[in-house]
Amino acid sequence: MKNIKAVMVFLVITAMLVLSGCSASNNNTASKETDNKENGVINLYTDRHYDTDQALFDLFTKETGIKVNVVKAESDELIERLAREGKDTKADLLITADAGRLYRAKEKELLQTTSSETLFKNVPENLRDKDNQWFGLTKRARVIVYAKDRVDPAQLSTYEDLTDAKWKGKVLVRSANNIYNQSLLASFIALNGEDQAKAWAKDLVANMAREPKGNDRDQAKAVVAGEGDVAIMNTYYVGKMLHSSDPEEVKVANKVAVFFPNQNTTGTHINVSGVGLTKYAKNKDNAIKLMEFLSSEKAQKQFAEANFEYPVNPNVEPSELLKSWGDFKAQDINLSLLGENNQKAVRIFNEVGWK
Repeated sequence: MKNIKAVMVFLVITAMLVLSGCSASNNNTASKETDNKENGVINLYTDRHYDTDQALFDLFTKETGIKVNVVKAESDELIERLAREGKDTKADLLITADAGRLYRAKEKELLQTTSSETLFKNVPENLRDKDNQWFGLTKRARVIVYAKDRVDPAQLSTYEDLTDAKWKGKVLVRSANNIYNQSLLASFIALNGEDQAKAWAKDLVANMAREPKGNDRDQAKAVVAGEGDVAIMNTYYVGKMLHSSDPEEVKVANKVAVFFPNQNTTGTHINVSGVGLTKYAKNKDNAIKLMEFLSSEKAQKQFAEANFEYPVNPNVEPSELLKSWGDFKAQDINLSLLGENNQKAVRIFNEVGWK
């Protein structure tokens, strides 16, 4: 009898130990699952290729424990990939340069509305989508760059003035395929109507120094080489050339100057790089945390100082270099209009022979 009792006591104790072990194991598993859910990851598609961006993603991971997986490609390629992947996409966020491309992603129903008081506070209304499907992160100004040794800035005034006879054969600009130029003309359509926009494009073609080619940096190089006297290009390229590891780019950037056109009329054209939450984001909460982080004063200051872009957050000042170029009046339009007018701009370019 005593042996039977001893065996039963042993079995009970063993069972308790096993159950206790299972409970501990389950608790550990649950704890790990909770940690994974809380820390998680963000999968991000971006067409930006700057060290500044990766440094900000790394800082975000350091502060939150949330890993950021980055996929880089051309913006149109990323948009097509999102469309092709549909519900199976791993992408939570899409970052592209130019509001026109963000509009394109929205039109293809690849993004979703984000409601965040932090984003509403940090990103002015004209620099985000009307339905809050994308938000500007950095701002660029598309300006007139001129040869310091040949052009008196007193000669410069507006984009429209570049069609004057005095600039015949002296204007340099990228091709009509470039989204920055498409958005520039789209802004003119929004401000002045299609007829005036078309007349400007036609007359500018007549004043071009050469057939459009190359990127923005190539326009500055052509100015210094004497192929033309003025070029239309984005400000941050001048900043990046001034701080380039290529001595020739530094030399070129020091021989040109920035002029903000249309200060007494409609203002200088601006555009943004921006971010949108993808329609089928699997890590939505974490993705919104990164969007808010990138709009914060800390991140905006880094965008401004390391990449020479203008901050969208009104509480952050531009870098010292950008300040040295002076304040300027920007076009007062919602940047969604750049996307809405994109196809009209492309059609006008074709009609006037802007290659």
